[in-house]
Amino acid sequence: MAKKVVATLKTGTGKQFTKCIKMVKSEKTGAYIFKEAIVPNDQVNEFLK
Repeated sequence: MAKKVVATLKTGTGKQFTKCIKMVKSEKTGAYIFKEAIVPNDQVNEFLK
């Protein structure tokens, strides 16, 4: 499934998006979890805040 996402992002329209992964600490368990999202290039900083 990851191959489809990567292949789609390499097309002409896919260059407007970025796959972002950020690490977030869970308040319940204290463990870290990873949140992934494909966001438009102009919203990357908002996602990482």
